[in-house]
Amino acid sequence: MSDMSEKFVVVTLTQSEAKVWATGVAKGSQPEVIEKPAAAEHHHSRIDVKPVASAKENPITIAYFNSICSAIKQASEILLIGHGVGNSSAMLHFTQFAERKYPDVAAKIADAIDLDVTALTEPEILAAARSWFKAHHDGYSAE
Repeated sequence: MSDMSEKFVVVTLTQSEAKVWATGVAKGSQPEVIEKPAAAEHHHSRIDVKPVASAKENPITIAYFNSICSAIKQASEILLIGHGVGNSSAMLHFTQFAERKYPDVAAKIADAIDLDVTALTEPEILAAARSWFKAHHDGYSAE
């Protein structure tokens, strides 16, 4: 990952992957893709094992969110883009995770935009990010 200090970073989140634009939101910018680790297969069961209370506490989800936080911790400002409601919202769960485990990262989250990133192309996502940046930073460039 490139140096992100003093950079505006865009992160799209789904249940299975995150895309991080750390080099700006200029046309043609390419994201780093962070995929959620695949679940390991377990062929045994134990009666005394406490079930995971929710997807937010799932070790695989925690590893996924840790990877995202590590990738964006040097950013100066973070825009999250994702879609989902309640338990389906990876963006909401990530924000809550960051607030609990990485308050320095959570403090840099400027906004969260609800867009169905699975239905958008990367240029459309970047256009939405540029539009948000322009509306919130008069006279500045996100590139």
